[in-house]
Amino acid sequence: MARKLILDTDPGGDDIFSILWLLSFLKQNMVNLLAITTAAGNVQARNTFNSACQVLRLSDVDDIVVGRGMQLPEQLVADASHIHGSDGMGNLSQTLPPGRRRFADAPLSEKLLIDLLNRYPGEVTVVAIAPLTNLAIAENQCPGILKKAKEIVIMGGAFNTPGNITPMAEFNIAFNPKAARQVLISRDDHVILPLNVTRNLVFTPEMIQEVISPAPDSKLSQFMAMLAQFLTKTALEYRETRGQRGFLVHDAVAIAYLFYPELLTFRRAQVMVETQGKFTTGQTLIDHRHSIKLGFNAWVAVDIDAENFMACLIQDLQSFVARVNH
Repeated sequence: MARKLILDTDPGGDDIFSILWLLSFLKQNMVNLLAITTAAGNVQARNTFNSACQVLRLSDVDDIVVGRGMQLPEQLVADASHIHGSDGMGNLSQTLPPGRRRFADAPLSEKLLIDLLNRYPGEVTVVAIAPLTNLAIAENQCPGILKKAKEIVIMGGAFNTPGNITPMAEFNIAFNPKAARQVLISRDDHVILPLNVTRNLVFTPEMIQEVISPAPDSKLSQFMAMLAQFLTKTALEYRETRGQRGFLVHDAVAIAYLFYPELLTFRRAQVMVETQGKFTTGQTLIDHRHSIKLGFNAWVAVDIDAENFMACLIQDLQSFVARVNH
């Protein structure tokens, strides 16, 4: 039976490749994607919603409900449009057909989360590859709702490694650290996929060419190639890949966890989020001391088989490109 999923996302270039990877499993009837809930993060809420809708249309998948996120009145860190483009799509949105959903008419993301988790208690995996705003609002409005998820998978955090938005903090956590803290105390079995593992995942130009090889002239292939080119340029400019040509597919590790869990190694931990530090707000922490621990709230990824991760990603996206005709 196909597993039920909600994808909480803020597209974002690496989000887009993660969505496409997930859709490759949808096309094979391996997943029941109940909804995509969008959030403000990499770019503004309206743009993340529009981006998700355009990607669905480009992929010939037009029956997925898309939720709209709330634009936060203020935030501690700026968005990541300098990495992903002002539209979150490498400034390519105008080259694509518009999505078939309107932001003003879309259901609120937190309402979708509440409704679907109540409808399918214990059956739905929530995959959060965005700031955790939507999940926190859902928990505020309906206390205990996140415990009704089968599992919550979070791409976020940085442990014993520099942050990517501040010296100490990873973007998804730092964008709304209070939301992250609230989500983390909601249950004791989150799956957390931090920068420690995602920094090993460089998607190179050669890999992209291999992905689009079945239909290099299709609209989908052309979009993927141009988006990858944009992301490679900004990744090198901001020194994200240690000088290697390519870009980091942070969020795709959440899709790998769902379908290729053997690629990851985990440890049990109590993850804490700093919400009040002058220089450390958004930092995620684990107590590494060899002292008695009285509680845990997460499984944290500590290692990944990057070579086989990339092989799986390339092969699955290549098959997806072959299936989508444009």
